Amino acid sequence: MTRLTTRNLRFSVAPMMDWTDRHCRFFHRVMSRRARLYTEMVTAPAVIHGPRDRLLGFASEEQPVAVQLGGSDAWQLAEATKISEGFGYAEVNLNVGCPSDRVQDGRFGACLMREPALVGELVAAMKRSASVPVTVKCRIGVDDQDPEVSLNALVDTVVAAGADAVIVHARKAWLKGLSPKENRDVPPLDYGLVYRLKARLPKLPITINGGVVDLDQSEEHLRHLDGVMLGRAAYHNPGLMLDVDSRLFGEENPVGNASEAAELMVPYIERHIAEGGKLSNVTRHMLGLFQNVPGARAYRRHLAENAHKPGAGVQVLREALSMVRDERATEAA
Repeated sequence: MTRLTTRNLRFSVAPMMDWTDRHCRFFHRVMSRRARLYTEMVTAPAVIHGPRDRLLGFASEEQPVAVQLGGSDAWQLAEATKISEGFGYAEVNLNVGCPSDRVQDGRFGACLMREPALVGELVAAMKRSASVPVTVKCRIGVDDQDPEVSLNALVDTVVAAGADAVIVHARKAWLKGLSPKENRDVPPLDYGLVYRLKARLPKLPITINGGVVDLDQSEEHLRHLDGVMLGRAAYHNPGLMLDVDSRLFGEENPVGNASEAAELMVPYIERHIAEGGKLSNVTRHMLGLFQNVPGARAYRRHLAENAHKPGAGVQVLREALSMVRDERATEAA
């Protein structure tokens, strides 16, 4: 049985639909050896019946990487867990937090907050079928639930079922009346509730998610909890990951600046294009790499306007890089 340690969970990038694909994860891994990376959510039936290599395939360089599954059928999730472990994932995570209508129609995601006993059965089935850690990502509640009651009920149940860790998005989800985007911003954050959960269950590894925008806030949360998970902040401002290893793990950063990180992506991009892929498949994840430096806007514009064109290659990226002055690179020189 592979065990999760608090060091494994100290910093992670959230699973995000349409964003955290294999290209995004490879890019993030260039900037941090330690960050734990997650796939986009994939449903258990898709894993069982769909194109597994496309849905689950990843490069060994991405490790440690976890797969997030969605579903509400114990047999399907157990089977999908077994298949995912076969692909080499370091962790299998169950989605109990997504509020989209499509997910609700399939009786999974955040609506499962109303059915803690069922979630316990799902986790137990997943645990029986795998030797890798099984974790749960949840909200603090949905709709009119009392978060103090709903979160504790769910976590107690999944812990009893054998869950190795929980990741808590510290907001409620409103299943009717708010869009998935609004559910990431409108319901108020309640970090204190997650801190109290940790105080009550000190041996349970707990990661917090929701509204964390930088490493300063990450360090503050890590005073109370085992891990912090960034979502949109890490995607829109990926350069913050350049300092994750040094600030949060006390280790040397793998690259010195954003320009170096971009250069290290060139062989990967060339390989992707040679295999029939498009430059924009990769560079769309790199648009926010430079922030608040001269030429950053020109860099983004050049990639956005040219990377999708037929025949676009790494020269487009190099042209974009020539437009930006990386302050950290200048200081290093």
